[in-house]
Amino acid sequence: MLKSRPGQNERLPLEMSMNRIRFTLVAQVALAIHALSALSYGQTPKPAPKKYAEFQYELGDIRISIPKADEPRVQVFGPESIKLAAKYLETGAVSWARGRACVNCHTTGKYLTEYTAWSRQFGKPSEEVHASFVKAVPKEVKEVKETEKEGHKYYPGTWSSVWRSAGLAEWDRHVTGQLSAATERSLRDMFERQSESGAFVTHDEVEIPHITTDFELSLQAARAITAAPGWLAGLTDETLIRRVEKLKDWLRTAEPKNDFDRVLKLQLAHYLPELVSQTQRDAALALLWSKQHADGGWSTRDMSPVNDWHFEMSPTVLRIIKNLPDADQPESDPYMTALAIVLMRQNNVPVSDPRIQQGLTWLKREQRESGRWWMHSLYRGNFRFITYIATIEAIKALELCGELDAISADEK
Repeated sequence: MLKSRPGQNERLPLEMSMNRIRFTLVAQVALAIHALSALSYGQTPKPAPKKYAEFQYELGDIRISIPKADEPRVQVFGPESIKLAAKYLETGAVSWARGRACVNCHTTGKYLTEYTAWSRQFGKPSEEVHASFVKAVPKEVKEVKETEKEGHKYYPGTWSSVWRSAGLAEWDRHVTGQLSAATERSLRDMFERQSESGAFVTHDEVEIPHITTDFELSLQAARAITAAPGWLAGLTDETLIRRVEKLKDWLRTAEPKNDFDRVLKLQLAHYLPELVSQTQRDAALALLWSKQHADGGWSTRDMSPVNDWHFEMSPTVLRIIKNLPDADQPESDPYMTALAIVLMRQNNVPVSDPRIQQGLTWLKREQRESGRWWMHSLYRGNFRFITYIATIEAIKALELCGELDAISADEK
């Protein structure tokens, strides 16, 4: 939950960080005396227990607690609870840009690629987050050398370059309406990291649902080049033209790694319709519909065998997923439920379709008091950034179904 000092007019539940002090002064003194006593008897004192962060995001006096499964569900879903979600998304992104200043796919990347479309409802997106992405663009585009690790070939910095480019492109599309020099340079840098096959090859540890398969990452690259105002239509550089065609060819013919890739064909059809036939769209929709649960939701974990999410699954991630309380029969979750609605709407399935209506009912029922949509982490068990991803995807699903029409930034 969002926390701030008493008196601040924050909409989200607030608390002072001082209430979270782990040790009192007395306890610290006792620990020191114990350590000295141990030394006096020739013993090696035990190291202090590792201190874990208490908050998911921090911004000034505002503290956002780490999401928990037992957070109560919102009593009344509607414009006010949606605004709570928007406040959470804005605060989280600005906090990350200010404190970490790095591009990522779980907070700032999702923020710039999605939140930028909602200025009418929530106001202009953060200039500070945008500036952090601009700052991350190389001043000069240089050749990048392919590297290899344990037989896996990739270009360093690929996923961050793709997400940076997509975020900047969506900012240009929705905020300024024109291609910026930073976005153009970021896209050129992105294509320096394209593999010979035409794909953008994923690397680093898996972060479900985004740092997963090469198809998913290459799809984000397709989003970047189609969102950037006038970039594709204005291409004259022959090398870039060839690289774009290689990307299209790869996306058109790539063998899916799992069902997640198969349903993402629907998003590819939205970005680049010429790459996906009607037969393929129909098959992807049928697969997506077959995955809907009786409660109206979908589960991310239904979309792939655990070992097929990434080229290499770390023991830590495997342990997290296999030890979840519903591991044998995954429950519906907000990310996949929202994404399913988004994919259907992007492919002209009407809002009145019973499958969409059931998904919307599930989402409205599962929002939490803080405005977030809580979700089990599928790659790390600490900060649960997947809750941020799920929340922003839920808002996108609601927007595509007209649920944000009654909200105006002028009313904030």
